[in-house]
Amino acid sequence: MKKIYYSLTLLALAFTACQKQPVIPNAQPVHKASLTQTLASADYGKLDTSTYGYKNHAFKSDDDGKQSIPAILAAEYPRVDDGSTASITFNVGTPVVKVADSLYSKVAYTLTNADYLLLPGNKYTDFSAAQILSWLPYGPNTSSPKANQLAVLTFNYYAGSVSVQTFGYLYLNSAWQQIYLLSPAQYLSIGRSNHNEFVAADKDNINTYINALLKADLTVSATAKVGDILYVSYNYYDGTDYQKVTAYAFDGSNWVAGATPRTLSFERVAGKWVASSTVNYTLAAADYVYIGTQTTVGTQAARDNVAKYPDFNISAATDATYWSPDDLNAALIAVLTEKFKATALPNQKFVVTYTTYFKGTTSNTSKTFVFDGTNFTVPKV
Repeated sequence: MKKIYYSLTLLALAFTACQKQPVIPNAQPVHKASLTQTLASADYGKLDTSTYGYKNHAFKSDDDGKQSIPAILAAEYPRVDDGSTASITFNVGTPVVKVADSLYSKVAYTLTNADYLLLPGNKYTDFSAAQILSWLPYGPNTSSPKANQLAVLTFNYYAGSVSVQTFGYLYLNSAWQQIYLLSPAQYLSIGRSNHNEFVAADKDNINTYINALLKADLTVSATAKVGDILYVSYNYYDGTDYQKVTAYAFDGSNWVAGATPRTLSFERVAGKWVASSTVNYTLAAADYVYIGTQTTVGTQAARDNVAKYPDFNISAATDATYWSPDDLNAALIAVLTEKFKATALPNQKFVVTYTTYFKGTTSNTSKTFVFDGTNFTVPKV
């Protein structure tokens, strides 16, 4: 009987092995998430390669961020539930360029006669603007570039005639490109011609100088459009000789540098990430004064008190300055109506933060309202 049992067991195992097993998808858990994230370089890398954000690790504006960030969230959090939220901090403005090596002695190079012949098919000891770009992948110091590698090259430049010129190049987004290099004449125009460089004493004024130089350069100013980015390379000496690069954006009047952090909220709706329409607002001192002028909210004593002391007394209903829940709601709705009714959207949420006073202690409290298309209301729980 033991042998028979063993054989039947093997038969059962064999039969089971022959059955088609159900396929269990390799799915990550689905859940409602509340995310807080500051975008890093790898996050911007999730964007389409043609976008401003991908190229610059910053967005042109808040609107650019609203349109672009959902693609990042979709790539990184594709299976969270509707109702999930994300508070995303990102940069608006120009990219911050960290040059791979900024020592002038490491990035400056003068081509030799032999260097010109490294470009396949070239027989001359001079280059046009297009030829020097084609040569960079063959150059002795530029054939295996690092990200954000800088090269300041002096060579025989041919543009109808031959002259010795110095141009700047940056290996950016996996390609060499010519960038704007300050010239000796420009250093002269701002009184920095002794060594054609900025010094430590100029540190806080460099952007001002460069803005003026770019505006004075007709080859730049004649075609500048809002949002244009220009990478500018300049020499800087603070005991060590550096060649730096800063990105400048044209705002319509000036060339400005730097990125400003912004934070926006996003939510998952119908399977897609979208910029949240929720408005978060904290009452300012002027709002409490405004409430004091509204004759239809609270008592006269309560209104006078809140205008004098920017908080709502909720200590006891017997107090002359007491704010009941209904009166408090009416006061906050009065502020929302004054500030947001002209621009509010149907079903848009408004989270209002205000200060309360309770038996000697003040604290901040938040309350949510919804605009129904006509009025601000307290949502039903």
